[in-house]
Amino acid sequence: MFKKFVLFVFIVLMVAGFCFAKEVHVKFMNFSSAGDNVQYLEEMKDVFEAQNPDIKIDIETVGFGDYFTKLMTLIAGNNAPDAFELNYENFFTYAKKGTLLNLNAEMAANNFNRDNLNEMALKAFQMNNDQYGLPFSFSNVVLIYNKALFDQAGVSYPAPDWKWNDVQNAAEKIRALHPMTFGLFQPIQFNEFYKVVQQNGGSLFTEDGKAFNVNSPENIETLQYMVDRILKSNVMPNDAQLAGMGDWDLFIAGRVGMLFTGIWAFPTFTSDCDFDWDIAVEPGNKAKATHFFSNGIAISKNTKVKDAAYKWIEFLSSSKEVAQIRIDAGWELPAVTYADILADYTSQTPPANRNAVFESMNYLVTPPVVEQAAELTDILNRYLDEARYGEKTPEEALNGAQKELTEKIKLD
Repeated sequence: MFKKFVLFVFIVLMVAGFCFAKEVHVKFMNFSSAGDNVQYLEEMKDVFEAQNPDIKIDIETVGFGDYFTKLMTLIAGNNAPDAFELNYENFFTYAKKGTLLNLNAEMAANNFNRDNLNEMALKAFQMNNDQYGLPFSFSNVVLIYNKALFDQAGVSYPAPDWKWNDVQNAAEKIRALHPMTFGLFQPIQFNEFYKVVQQNGGSLFTEDGKAFNVNSPENIETLQYMVDRILKSNVMPNDAQLAGMGDWDLFIAGRVGMLFTGIWAFPTFTSDCDFDWDIAVEPGNKAKATHFFSNGIAISKNTKVKDAAYKWIEFLSSSKEVAQIRIDAGWELPAVTYADILADYTSQTPPANRNAVFESMNYLVTPPVVEQAAELTDILNRYLDEARYGEKTPEEALNGAQKELTEKIKLD
């Protein structure tokens, strides 16, 4: 009897040990859940682990300011997380250096349905037509406007056929309401400039992408238009008039009529604005052009838990459960195409015109993809600042930027 009991205990321990040995841990590092959003990533993890009890996700969240320094250090020390988040701007660098797992085989083995994801978001994480990442989230920029200030100024709300001159005319009438009320706010910096030049038929590069075209007539005209709104018509506040306030603070205070910013502002404005506001597709001049921002998730080429890591990133990218959590939280947009999920998003108010978020996708433009993306941004921002503060004319500033970028930035 004792021998049978010992045998029974041995069998139980063996089974328990076997089950324990099957449990796989996936190290996942990200930046976008930093702050208030960490709770939503934990919700996603809980759902995934309930569906995959043999896989445990070990999440590490690092603030964006420190994220890429830490990630590069881990990769250099052969201690990379199994899966990690990359924004669109940095994805190309990591893919080109061979640090990411090619996902084609995993996607085929798991019968990945590409139709469930936004095509542009999916293509953003390809290199040479191979998939090296999946979209985690995406967002864009719209024109957000204070309906009360438009009403006070007797100006019609932004319409689909608006162009730059319509924006300027409305901004001037709103500016006239009060010495500390402004018509609009749109940062004069790289992330706006690369888009706004395309609204005017310009581009930072030649058509073949092999040379810079920063100081083209279209681009000079664009920068002149942008700085004149501060230095000439003053429909946009200068630094002294801002007095340390950020653009969102200015909008919430009811002191700016139009704000060009991301849809991630919706939850804050919904809770903090005591006036009616709405959105429109950003007007262009010769054409419309709107931002495309996307964060993706990739797998380290050296991971030892490839299958489990892939299940995790596919779940984060394309599952309905994750998409619903994002929609409910207002945490950017899932890159999915599920009609019921997107209908849930558009039914939420404010803003009343949430359809403008998706209309904007007809005009999406992506930031330049070069290996020296950070250096390119820093150089161009320096020259944009010189024009913004009136230290150089737009032509002088862009001539300087053209020269320095050509000398320092390598284009493939």
